[in-house]
Amino acid sequence: MRTWGRWRERSKVERVEWQSRLMLRSVNWLYFVAWSGPTLAGSLRHDGPALVLGAALAAVSVAQCVVGDFHVRSALDQYLGRGPVPRVHTRAAGGLLVVALGLIAALIATDSVKDSLVVLPLLFAPMPFGCAYVLTVPMRTFLRRSGLGIAAALALFAAVGAGIGQLIGMGAVLGLSVPLELLCARCSAWNLSVMWESEHAREVEARLAVAEERLRFGRDLHDVMGRNLAVVALKSELAVQLARRGRTEDAVTQMIEVQRIAQDSQKEVREVVRGYREADLGAELAGARGVLSAAGIDCSVTGSAAGLPPEVQSALGWVVREATTNVLRHGAAEVCSVGLDIGARGVVLTVENDGAGAVDAAVGGSGLAGLRERLAVLDGTLEAGMVRTGVFRLVAAVPVPAAAVSAPRAREAVR
Repeated sequence: MRTWGRWRERSKVERVEWQSRLMLRSVNWLYFVAWSGPTLAGSLRHDGPALVLGAALAAVSVAQCVVGDFHVRSALDQYLGRGPVPRVHTRAAGGLLVVALGLIAALIATDSVKDSLVVLPLLFAPMPFGCAYVLTVPMRTFLRRSGLGIAAALALFAAVGAGIGQLIGMGAVLGLSVPLELLCARCSAWNLSVMWESEHAREVEARLAVAEERLRFGRDLHDVMGRNLAVVALKSELAVQLARRGRTEDAVTQMIEVQRIAQDSQKEVREVVRGYREADLGAELAGARGVLSAAGIDCSVTGSAAGLPPEVQSALGWVVREATTNVLRHGAAEVCSVGLDIGARGVVLTVENDGAGAVDAAVGGSGLAGLRERLAVLDGTLEAGMVRTGVFRLVAAVPVPAAAVSAPRAREAVR
């Protein structure tokens, strides 16, 4: 029951890896028990030397399966990038392969086994080593070294008296072992590695989504709180000055407005957290005029947001909010103009003020960088900089086809 519980807790790719490892570790044992071992036992002649050689080959085959189990596990780990194969595994598996081929050659030399029945033991001999070794070296290296190994084995068999026909058959059998090793081990490991890469890609995608959401939240929180905090600071300072001058009622009015802005900020922050907040361009234009006028800045706003697509209004609404924040926070402006129009470039929003101090702080700030990200989603652009001495201009353009505007628009003043 505990094993089943652990199995259910595994991911799909972990289950596939478990099955792949079980298959790779079992294939040698299955082949030996089902084919190679019984064939060897049935092909031996009933005399002392033959039985001794046959028993020795069977013992070596069992040792090959045991060592091959460790070898293929470490080889698969190396293929998946989890660590190198211990040299002792490779050397032990290679040494047992040489001993197995030597015993097969001894069986042939002593005529202890029927020629046609030595095929399956010969086919099995390289597999415990090859199924692991194919995972540790490049494909071309494996094929080249397999060819050299087959040539060396055939030379050994020729030296013990094998005939031309036998050598051709043995060469074909040993050659067949190479694609079997590739199919059994390399293909399985390759499929497993692709699945792990896909799993890692999904994990990276999830992390990127989380990072993007954090950036969005930080950007939205900056946009929401930047202007509101600037207005709170401005009105609080104004209330202090009014109180010192004895204008208590006016100071109370300003503090009531501060309270309202703080409450609105709480609501907006909650909406940002939920991801539902959308800036309304018309409301932001009216809000910009009111806030700047309250700060003693002569502000004129021209243009109408009526009929624009909601996503365009939202993006340009954030531009108005950020531009207003920068004028309040960084500059010493006396005049500010905000214009909205549709022209050859689509919808164009222009914010211009005579507060030269806004330039240095605003151009490289994170606020304008966030606005460029918002506009880029709509293929829009944002330009900001000095246009003449003491005058700073911000221009945001979003391409909007005329057909996307739901109602005719005429240039008008927002009073």
